[in-house]
Amino acid sequence: MEPKIVGWGHTRFGALREQSLEDLIIEAAGEAIAHAGIEPADVDGIWLGHFNSGMVPDGFAASLALGLDDALRFTPATRCENACASGSAAIYTALDAIRAGSAKVALVVGVEKMTDLDTAGVTKALAGASYQKEESGVSFPQIFARIAERYFQKYGDKSEALARIAAKNHSNAMANPLAQMHKDVGFEFCNTVSEKNPMIAPPLRMTDCSLISDGAAALVIAAEDVAETMERSVGFRAAVQVNDFLPMSRRDMTELPGPAQAFARAFEAAGAGVGDMSFAEVHDCFTIAELMIYEAMGLVPAGKGDTAIRDGLVARGGKLPVNLSGGLKAKGHPVGATGVSMHVLAARQVRGEADEMQVPGAELGLVFNMGGSGVANYCSILEAEK
Repeated sequence: MEPKIVGWGHTRFGALREQSLEDLIIEAAGEAIAHAGIEPADVDGIWLGHFNSGMVPDGFAASLALGLDDALRFTPATRCENACASGSAAIYTALDAIRAGSAKVALVVGVEKMTDLDTAGVTKALAGASYQKEESGVSFPQIFARIAERYFQKYGDKSEALARIAAKNHSNAMANPLAQMHKDVGFEFCNTVSEKNPMIAPPLRMTDCSLISDGAAALVIAAEDVAETMERSVGFRAAVQVNDFLPMSRRDMTELPGPAQAFARAFEAAGAGVGDMSFAEVHDCFTIAELMIYEAMGLVPAGKGDTAIRDGLVARGGKLPVNLSGGLKAKGHPVGATGVSMHVLAARQVRGEADEMQVPGAELGLVFNMGGSGVANYCSILEAEK
C-alpha cells in the first residue's frame, strides 16, 4: 500500500521569537490537516522531526502536536532525530508505518526553534551532530571549511563558484514569501570579503553559510486507498536512506559518497535519471555542499561542480533548477524542519502550485536532505498523481 502526500503546511522561516516550539508545531500541523481536508480524529500516528541538541528545553516534544485538537488525544506520537535530516527521518518512518499497515493516515511535522540561543550557543548545539571522539570542539562551519579546503586543494580554488551559488539562492528566495531572507545581495557582494560578509571559517564567508532559523513544516501522508478519495495525491517514485560512517577520518572529504549512493539508489528505484528531473531541492547547509551535491547526483563529473553554476545548468530556466525556494542559504534552515520543508516545496512544484517559484510543467521533483557531513542521507523523487 504505497503512501501518498495528501496535504501540507509550512510556517514562515526566520527569527520567530514570539512563537514557541509548540506554537510552530501547531501552526504547521493545523495547516496541513486543513489542507488535506481531514479531521484531526482521522490521524493514526504523529511523527515529529526535531534535532534540538539543547537549543530548547523541550526534550520530549512529540506530544506537543496533540495540543492542536482534543481529538488527537491518545494518538501515538514519536520524535525522530537524525541531525539536519531529522525531518526526512520523520517522513520515512511514517512511510514505513503506512506500508506496514499500522497506520492509514500519518501526520509528519518538522520543527526547530533555534533563536532562543545566541550564535555561539547554536554553533555548540549543532556541533553535537559530529563525531565527538575526534571532532569535539569543531564547529560545523569549520567542518565544511575543512571540506572546502581539501576540495580546493584537489580541484583548484572554487570560491567564485560558491559565491555564485549563494547569489543564486538569495535571488531565488525573492519568489518565496515563506523564506527568511528577501534580499537579492548579488554575486559581487557574495564574492567579496567585507565587514558585512566576513570570513567565518576560511575559505567560507558568511554568505557561504546557511541561516539560524525558527520554523516548522508538516505533511499529511495517507495510504493509497485513502488517498484515492482525496483532492490531491503526490507519490514517492523513490524514497532512499543511506548512512555513511560518522567519523570524517574514515571518509574522503573531497567527495560525498553517502549522498552519491542515495542518489544512485533513488534513480534506480524510480527508473529515471538526473536528466529526467524537473527541479531539485537539495541540502545547501554551506555552498560547498551544494557544489559537491551537483557531482554526487551525477549532473556533472567529479571536480566540475563549478561548471553547473557557471553554465547556468542549476539556475531558474536551466537544465535542472536547484533550490528555487532559496534553499537553506536563504529560505532558512530550522534544522528539524528542513527535510519536511523540502518535501512540501517539491510537492507544490509537481502539483503546479508553487506560485512564483513554479517550474513550468514540472513532473518529477528531486529532494535531497543530509544530516551531518554527508552521514545521514535521504533522497526522494516525487511525482503528482492527481
